[in-house]
Amino acid sequence: MPELVITVARFGFLILLWIFVFTVVGVIRRDLFAGARSGRLVAAPRAVGASLGQGAKPAKAKRGRAAHQLVVTAGQLAGTRITLGEAQITIGRAEDSTLVITDDYASARHARLVPRDGQWFVEDLGSTNGTYLDRAKVTGPTPVPLGVPIRIGRTSLELRP
Repeated sequence: MPELVITVARFGFLILLWIFVFTVVGVIRRDLFAGARSGRLVAAPRAVGASLGQGAKPAKAKRGRAAHQLVVTAGQLAGTRITLGEAQITIGRAEDSTLVITDDYASARHARLVPRDGQWFVEDLGSTNGTYLDRAKVTGPTPVPLGVPIRIGRTSLELRP
């Protein structure tokens, strides 16, 4: 092969390598500092914060009791309550999350709660440190009983009637 083709291939590979390095650094930087840029602690976009009297129906739990609220029981946002509707709830450090938590052990897009068939399910969104339901690590969509803690880093959440 001509020397020119080998030299161009080497420089092309070097450029691709640097593009990859900068992309990885950008993703890590965005994940680490997503919560630091956010001045607010809790965001409730969409119809999540709608009260029950305005047409939003809560998901029903299996035992006949419906979950009406998501309550933060531990962490920086302890005492925060979100009224449940039919929309999913995203949890993480990203500014567009429904519940923005500034926990160092939370990913930008950490987990979500999804109403399905009259019950709420928690799903981990590929977080680094994992999502736990009681003491079990969540590996797929898992039904959440009322009063059972969902732990994301130092933050704990519960569904309440």
